Amino acid sequence: MALPQVKLDQGIHVMHLFYSIDRQLWESLPEGASAEAEAKLQSLCEANANACHPCIRTYANVGGKADLAFFILGEELGTVAQLHRDIEACFPGGALVPVYNYLSVTELSEYMPSVEDSKRRVMGEFRLEPGTPEFDTKLDELAKMRKDYEHYRLYPEMPDWEVMCFYPMLKRRDGADNWYSLDFDARKKLMAGHARVGRTYADRIKQLITGSTGLDDWEWGVTLMAHQTDAVKEIVYEMRFDEVSARYGGFGEFYINLRLQPTDLWEHLRL
Repeated sequence: MALPQVKLDQGIHVMHLFYSIDRQLWESLPEGASAEAEAKLQSLCEANANACHPCIRTYANVGGKADLAFFILGEELGTVAQLHRDIEACFPGGALVPVYNYLSVTELSEYMPSVEDSKRRVMGEFRLEPGTPEFDTKLDELAKMRKDYEHYRLYPEMPDWEVMCFYPMLKRRDGADNWYSLDFDARKKLMAGHARVGRTYADRIKQLITGSTGLDDWEWGVTLMAHQTDAVKEIVYEMRFDEVSARYGGFGEFYINLRLQPTDLWEHLRL
């Protein structure tokens, strides 16, 4: 059966999957079944190892909330749905026990700097006068940076680093602390400060914020790629003091995962 073609106007679909292994069932598998499952998963990952999409990456979950995790990116909703089922089909029936899954899409922030914001920045931060060649050059430079940022926000090429942290979040709607009752300018100003904190971690954390309003139980999914867990701990802790998080942020469970190829995943999980 062919799945319907469902694309976004811009951006791609993202899915996070978390599973446990039914150990009792796994121990009862016939000889060779484990090796066959590993080979199938390895082949599936190799066929979907693109820089952006379609892509499957495999992880070992650390902390006991799950055994293994998958990070999936696909332009079409049907591609993500099929990759999800293809992953499950690599394993013997009943061996994978679903723990948690999250569906979202890449998106542009509505608070991104406008052309007028860039002009004000060139005049204020760089102290350049409109109408001068230097002003136009700097404005063009900022425009290119904005275009590149927009592209990689919509079509991310996430680094294949050792640690992947994932958690869902939302903005509160609680009495006076209702994010959605603030006017746009107030929200934009708050988010600008929030973003400045994030940029200080640019060499230690690569972040992907995906939208899920109407698609899943939360409003955004946050994926953090890092080399070390202290970088994850520090950015989340520092962000807690920012008003956007301290007053308006709500967070789900955090999942910390180690990047492992299927062969290493099998060894780590002793499958």
